[in-house]
Amino acid sequence: MPTVSTRAPATQPETLFAAAGAQVEAATAPLAVRLRPRTLDEVVGQEHLTAPGTPLRRLVEGGGTTSLILWGPPGTGKTTLAYVVAAAGGRVFRELSAVTAGVKDVRAVIDEARERTGATGARTVLFVDEVHRFSKTQQDALLPAVERGTVTLVAATTENPFFSVVSPLLSRSLLLTLEPLTDDDVGRVLERAFADDRGYAGRLGIDADAQAEVVRLAAGDARRALVLVEAAAGAAEARGHAVVTLGEVEAASQAPALRYDRDGDQHYDVVSAFIKSVRGGDVDAALHYLVRMLEAGEDPRFVARRIVVLASEDVGMADPTALGVAVAAAQALDLIGLPEARLALAQAVVHLSLAPKSNAVIAAVDTALADVRAGRVGSVPVHLRDKHYGGAGRLGHGEGYRYPHDFPGGVVRQVYAPEPVVGRDYYVPTDHGAEKAARSRVAALREGVRGTGAGDAAGADFRPRCTPERPAQDDVAGTPPGTRATPTTEGPDT
Repeated sequence: MPTVSTRAPATQPETLFAAAGAQVEAATAPLAVRLRPRTLDEVVGQEHLTAPGTPLRRLVEGGGTTSLILWGPPGTGKTTLAYVVAAAGGRVFRELSAVTAGVKDVRAVIDEARERTGATGARTVLFVDEVHRFSKTQQDALLPAVERGTVTLVAATTENPFFSVVSPLLSRSLLLTLEPLTDDDVGRVLERAFADDRGYAGRLGIDADAQAEVVRLAAGDARRALVLVEAAAGAAEARGHAVVTLGEVEAASQAPALRYDRDGDQHYDVVSAFIKSVRGGDVDAALHYLVRMLEAGEDPRFVARRIVVLASEDVGMADPTALGVAVAAAQALDLIGLPEARLALAQAVVHLSLAPKSNAVIAAVDTALADVRAGRVGSVPVHLRDKHYGGAGRLGHGEGYRYPHDFPGGVVRQVYAPEPVVGRDYYVPTDHGAEKAARSRVAALREGVRGTGAGDAAGADFRPRCTPERPAQDDVAGTPPGTRATPTTEGPDT
């Protein structure tokens, strides 16, 4: 049977031996356990959850039996908040790990909680770590106790609970999302470790380079930072040092310090090299810089955003699937997080590096943007204007609009652009990848819509022209000379 962690309320009498045992346990506990915040005010970060008036603070300060599901990355305070909730009301704390506990263990804790409440009135907080590892049957076993308030469930998960927690349990619980700790947050945790009586109480310090490296390696995980500091501090004390150095941090982490400042030159240099490697098709260099950024603690969401931008800016329509791959990698990162999502990011980097390249999309939108900013806007042609509001018909809006689906090939000769930019070619496909086929398609559409060849000057004559495949006709293909084209079905007007 798995071990069940038990914390009794502070008001419960303790024997002399139990008190002594607790003191020994506290003195020998890992640094991360010793420094665990005892109140919401001691919690570092997560201000959106702990600020005055928030549901969590009201729950802690006012009591109650509302169950919680805490969703967030490792080391952001999920277990800490469970302890704070339990301690606030003098409640009994029970802890189960979803890795080792089964339905029998869940029911045993619930039965014990029911008996305790009936005998003494004491409430029970049941903390389930990694609740996403519980099967549906195990989660269902919690429902009656949560529904009746027999236990206050605090369940922690690093995975999206909408995918990993059964809906009935979600609907009976308050979902709180924890954010990754910032570098400043981790720095405050380290300062507390060296100043607090539960830590090194000022007898040991840490130099600036060592602390910066711990913050980098922690990547927003306070527990990881404290584990690393404890190992480095042990090495420093063994050598008689009064200050933890960068060398001791490197030795403890078994990793050399990476020169990478997320707010300095290294950040911009590495990101620039990453982008240019993908653009240039050097898949190996691109993967190197990807891993280098992730290993240095770069925000993976920033990396994912750059990959999505690259898909449109440097690949574009030369490989129309590139954007979908990039977006899927970004979504995978949100869904499963690191370290697993590094595979999806790497897959996207490989895809984009190997893909044919084109900057035609960004060139097109930038050229159009330049025209708009230069004042080349003009009025929307009358036949394209919305005619569905009162009075639009009297203004002639929509009159003469030709619905393309009513004509062969779904293309009809018609002016779409405002007068100042009629005939302007923004999108100029390359002959790379899928854009090679797009070139002929664009030329054919311009011919069909404008009645001119691609690249004709603005203001060119839009009269129909004869082609070997299609004789000259009045206005549109398929319309007898002298007959006005009137679509049989009016298309959607927006």
